[in-house]
Amino acid sequence: MKKLVLLVWLICLTVTFAQAQETKPMTWKDVAAWKYMPGSAFKLSPDGQWIAYGIIGLEADGELILQKVADPDSKKSFPIGNTNFPNFEFSDNSQWLAFKESPKFSEKQANEKAKGKPLKEKVHLIKLGTDDKKTFENAGGFSFNAEASTHLIINLPKEGNADIKGSDLLIHHLTSGKSQNLGNVREHSVNKAGTHLAYTVDAANSQGNGLYLLTLANNSTQVLDSDEAGYQSINWTEKGDAFAALKMKKDKKYKQERGSVLGVKSLSSPQVTLYEAAKDSTGFDQKYTISPNRKPEWSEDLTRLFYGIHPLVLAEKETPKKEVNKDSLAAADSEKLSLILADTTIKSISDLQKAIAKADTAKKADSKKNDAKKPEMTIWHWNDSRLQSRQQVLENMDKNYSFWAMYDVAAKKHIALQDSSMKDLSILPKQLYALGSDNQSYELQGNLDGQSYRDLYIVDLKSGVKTQLFENFYQPSFGSYPRPSTDGTKLIYGKDGHFYIYDIVAKTHRNITENLPVTFVDVEDDHNVTDPLVSPLGWSSDSKYVLLRDDWDIWQIPMGGKETAVNLTQNGRAEKIRYQYRFILDREEKGIDLSKTNYIRVYGENTKKSGIATLAPAKKGGLTPGAKTLLWEDAMISGLGKAEKAEVFTYTKEKFNEPTQVYLTDATLANGKKVTENAPDAGKFAWSSGVQLVDYVTAKGDSLQAALFLPANYVEGQKYPTVIYYYEKLSQTLHNFSNPGYSGTGWNPSLYTSNGYAVLIPDIVYKMDDPGMSAVWAVLPAVDAAIKTGVIDEANMGIHGHSWGGYQTSFLITQTDRFKAAAAGAPLTNMISMYDLIYWNSGGGNMSIFEASQGRFRGGPWENWEAYERNSPIYHVKNVKTPLLLLHNDKDGAVDFTQGVEYYNALRRLKKPVIMVQYLGENHGLGKTENRKDYAVRMMEFFDHHLKGEAAPDWMTKGVPRIELGEHLEERAF
Repeated sequence: MKKLVLLVWLICLTVTFAQAQETKPMTWKDVAAWKYMPGSAFKLSPDGQWIAYGIIGLEADGELILQKVADPDSKKSFPIGNTNFPNFEFSDNSQWLAFKESPKFSEKQANEKAKGKPLKEKVHLIKLGTDDKKTFENAGGFSFNAEASTHLIINLPKEGNADIKGSDLLIHHLTSGKSQNLGNVREHSVNKAGTHLAYTVDAANSQGNGLYLLTLANNSTQVLDSDEAGYQSINWTEKGDAFAALKMKKDKKYKQERGSVLGVKSLSSPQVTLYEAAKDSTGFDQKYTISPNRKPEWSEDLTRLFYGIHPLVLAEKETPKKEVNKDSLAAADSEKLSLILADTTIKSISDLQKAIAKADTAKKADSKKNDAKKPEMTIWHWNDSRLQSRQQVLENMDKNYSFWAMYDVAAKKHIALQDSSMKDLSILPKQLYALGSDNQSYELQGNLDGQSYRDLYIVDLKSGVKTQLFENFYQPSFGSYPRPSTDGTKLIYGKDGHFYIYDIVAKTHRNITENLPVTFVDVEDDHNVTDPLVSPLGWSSDSKYVLLRDDWDIWQIPMGGKETAVNLTQNGRAEKIRYQYRFILDREEKGIDLSKTNYIRVYGENTKKSGIATLAPAKKGGLTPGAKTLLWEDAMISGLGKAEKAEVFTYTKEKFNEPTQVYLTDATLANGKKVTENAPDAGKFAWSSGVQLVDYVTAKGDSLQAALFLPANYVEGQKYPTVIYYYEKLSQTLHNFSNPGYSGTGWNPSLYTSNGYAVLIPDIVYKMDDPGMSAVWAVLPAVDAAIKTGVIDEANMGIHGHSWGGYQTSFLITQTDRFKAAAAGAPLTNMISMYDLIYWNSGGGNMSIFEASQGRFRGGPWENWEAYERNSPIYHVKNVKTPLLLLHNDKDGAVDFTQGVEYYNALRRLKKPVIMVQYLGENHGLGKTENRKDYAVRMMEFFDHHLKGEAAPDWMTKGVPRIELGEHLEERAF
């Protein structure tokens, strides 16, 4: 018996050793060749019989996998080159697959070194179920002709004259295998049925420019309009029975082109409506023109055309050069001489010479006045509603802004629907009404304190009459903003912590939540806003119900009759289960179809389990109370999809140490079958041994959780060096797979656990006026609770965060010396100076962020000085004992570079151990691959030295003199 036990032990030991030999820690070099399936790179054919998905790599060549669902042996692989995202499509009839092939990585590298011309791409066409494959060289974008699936349409990249906007369009007939070429096509678009191709032509010298309609079945083309003009912005109706377009003509008087609208309907014998605004002197304000910056569209009943208009701007006139008049010059010289001779201060020839020189200088200055260059400057005024920096960011948007207008085809009448007194307008479903919005009266204050107010209007789209709905409407959250019913006659909006329905026809308001036993206020929102509401799930397709969330359960609210509101999911609040959102399985749905089974994403707040539940339709309308859970696992389950024309379903599942995979199933979601092989090289590397959920109570009494990720090859009872990472609430990532990659922040938990680190990610909740202290109150108790698991080596803990997490890192090390090393990316370090700086990426000021967003302060520093100072790392810098790696880039448009410099200089002045790395020209996160690689390696080297005791590289111990930097970077490049 003892021999048998020993034999089993030896076998197990051998297997374990073999497994250890097979896998290895993933290095940062391995990441470059790592292949994976990007999100949404999986597709199911409309009939549910085929699957296709792409596998790509940063510095590797990708492949497209194609397989018949019922036959795993039918799997085929096709090269797609080095690409950021696989580009492939099934035809609507499920008979064809088209995909693009990019150049290989080696070809791109060689071309980059040689500084050659842009490399060309290919499009491949496959007939499903056969070995037939046709290749189209030098191809661009492609698409099938929608429902008909009779043609493949391919853009051929333009070569030659850049002034010509058109290029060749290849139309391939799928049945005959023949192709035809349309030249100088600027735009093209196919209707939903796939029967007609509308396109515009833009050729040399405008010869043949026009709007054309090709009937694909008989290959007949009709010229709908032709002129020396530019045609653009083709926009089909949803049904595909009509389309609109723009016609733009140059006018030397103005900087912009002058526009006309074309409306085309009755496709078998096209009826063309041309509205030329420039010729409508009575109905159209000739200070405006039709704008090219908004696509025109038909009303659903094809009686009206909607389009954008904007003011015309006169072209700048050239200043004519004045002819030199010799007589006037002589007269001027004579006058100058008389003035000089009359000057009694001139006593000598020397005085006379000086006077003449002075007069000549003055004359030259006068002659240059008209030729002087304008200064380059900006005037910042305290009454500007937007900061000048914000105006600069939005300058092009403001220049291109257009107002909605419409043209009544039968009445031949243009109606302007908005002007500068109402800057925003949304056309509601069915085009009966529009919702107007304007915040100009409140924009300045909103940009200062972050609170959102606006005036709201209803616009009658038959008459154009505007009626005010609300003055000074407060919007503390996205959930409060009005949303239209699917019939366009009602709005749901939030006010004072409740939801209301506004009936546009009856002009009545009704509170629909005041009598319900729960609140729909997001009570977990800890920002400085009042009564933020949880966003509604939406309107039913018949506009008879609204579905709301109370952050736990889903409620069905009827719009009339004797029905009462019901809790559909029932157990969410009691069992701490969040019914989060509804999966949209029909891309063309209009509202929530309550006559069908609805699928809901479910998440366990305390267990971190996730899954999918259903709500079934009721016989008398609406949905039946009582959710049925179909999937519920200790995993991240999401991505529910359905074949367009079959009852074939897919969903995705992943765990922290298991890559995302797609599972195929039916409507019951039972017995899901894995059909993808994402991350094909995963078996070569060591991954985290698992996850643990850590419960803890903050210093302020809040019950929170932390996700603890075990290191690879974890041995129970052994303690491991640990990196703690945070950014508000993140424990919900317990089951998220972190795809190996070079992030813009240097962080990737999968790489750290693969290399023997434990990773702890705690939740942080915030108290007003104490964003920094809130991190202390939450993170330290989380660490204490995690240490009790026996996983963490409390003597070798490091912390890391970026941006807001970088701020928390830079603050934590001023309050505790429990951590052996810290890495802070782009941190806020002085809340007082940061308050008045600019968020350059948007051009807005930081004050609104501090008062209504992440800052969580009440008022500005001068109103709350002690709180700002108490939570600023810079004012506690003398307490720092922890070695710090600081990342801050000179072009950071979110957290100003001066914040990093200020903290670095203060630490350096106190001779604290700090290293700041700066990547020239980079923004808030690293964008260039070479920089991402470099920082990821440096950060791990930093933690390896401090937490694992590995030898420190020279850049950490000695720094790198500027004169030696080039050689240093060249040696480290990989």
